[in-house]
Amino acid sequence: MAQAAAVHAAVAANPHAATVLAGLLRWSGSLPVPAALDAESFAYSTLLGGPEFRRWLEHRGPRPLPPPAPADPVLVARAGDELRITLNRPERRNAYGREVRDALVEALQIAELDDTVDRVVLDGAGPSFCTGGDLDEFGTTPDLVTAHLVRTRGGAAGLLHRLGEHVEVRVHGACVGAGIELPALAGRILAHPDTTFRLPEVGMGLIPGAGGTVSIPRRIGRRRTLHLALTGAALDARTALEWGLIDQVL
Repeated sequence: MAQAAAVHAAVAANPHAATVLAGLLRWSGSLPVPAALDAESFAYSTLLGGPEFRRWLEHRGPRPLPPPAPADPVLVARAGDELRITLNRPERRNAYGREVRDALVEALQIAELDDTVDRVVLDGAGPSFCTGGDLDEFGTTPDLVTAHLVRTRGGAAGLLHRLGEHVEVRVHGACVGAGIELPALAGRILAHPDTTFRLPEVGMGLIPGAGGTVSIPRRIGRRRTLHLALTGAALDARTALEWGLIDQVL
């Protein structure tokens, strides 16, 4: 009963986002991954222009943009045929902001273009692997078309899908939004026992927008994905393993 009440409350609070997400999950699973990522992004951009996200922005209030990264936002190291990529903004819990996104894409492009790279290991520095999009950047894209193009042509989801089984992601701490949406596209996910996973976007009047409506249903099914996204509830590592969201608890 409590879970049903949580779902009802989420839908009542943000009916546009909930309806768009449910409809998208119902049919996008039949699309090839690149097309499904485009469909997700179109839906996300639509909601960016909607009243629920505008209400969330107004409630949050104005915020300054994040300061520049004090060091390389992503670290890259090569050892033989392995490329080690580490998200490196621990002071912001490796939030998937512009600097981290662009540096991660550049690192993944090395693996895609260099035939001598056979294995990619992706992890994160600090207390959490990645706590999702940087909230201080939300609402700052100049227009919805640019937002769509940045997500689909400048984001990491397509690269992770193409690299596929060559990528192992090691997660820990809070994995929020993009912090599980992107790893779910990889061939293998290893999680520290303290790891939790959460999809909070519907509560902001949005849907998962870093590939989550594509990657997560392909691991745990659309019903469980919808439940996670509507409730915004945290999923522990053991349950994530039972569901198939991750592949191993370390």
